[in-house]
Amino acid sequence: GSSDSEDEARPSTAAAAAALQKREERLRKFRELHMKRNEARKLNHQEVVEEDKRRKLPANWEAKKARLEWELKVEEKKKECAARGEDYERVKLLEISAEDAERWERKKKRKNPDLGFSDYAAAQLRQYQRLTRQIKPDLEQYEKLKEQYGEALYPTSDSLLHGTHVPSREGVDRMVADLEKQIEKREKYSRRRPYNDDADIDYINERNAKFNKKAERFYGKYTAEIKQNLERGTAV
Repeated sequence: GSSDSEDEARPSTAAAAAALQKREERLRKFRELHMKRNEARKLNHQEVVEEDKRRKLPANWEAKKARLEWELKVEEKKKECAARGEDYERVKLLEISAEDAERWERKKKRKNPDLGFSDYAAAQLRQYQRLTRQIKPDLEQYEKLKEQYGEALYPTSDSLLHGTHVPSREGVDRMVADLEKQIEKREKYSRRRPYNDDADIDYINERNAKFNKKAERFYGKYTAEIKQNLERGTAV
């Protein structure tokens, strides 16, 4: 009788153990899923925060960041070359390939092509762009003005600007020096005169003058001797 009861207890014990193992396996999977859900929630929150930070940054922040990193690398390279007693510009040129140099020159020409003189408005625009590129803002002075005037530093349509700004002595001297440079450069160029006062007058009107110039350009070297004989009065 006892053996029969033991045989009946064994399947029930095995079934209970299997059920317990299955329950433990389900609980383990549930804990893993719970941990993965918390980890995904944490990562999503971090990504939302980073995206909000990127959205608040300026539009060209990535380009500025890359530019600053490049400038830091250049400074480190300059220090290394100075420590070795080498010329940085020479080392930089040695590292540039011929293809990169040609591509850089093409990009440079495309960026600032010399179109020559087309009209006075275009020449004035190019002069304005050249002068504005030379301007170096004084950030220290800007901060002082911002502390002094506050919101009044940024005028609106209702702001009264006339007579409120007094330029500094350094700014006036800088403007005067720049104007003197422009005058000095302008004096080096002479206006092309339509007529040469010292040239011989061999025409009766403007149309005839153009014809004579064209004839001189094509046949002048063949008729130079004849012209000289006629002027000396020794022509046969």
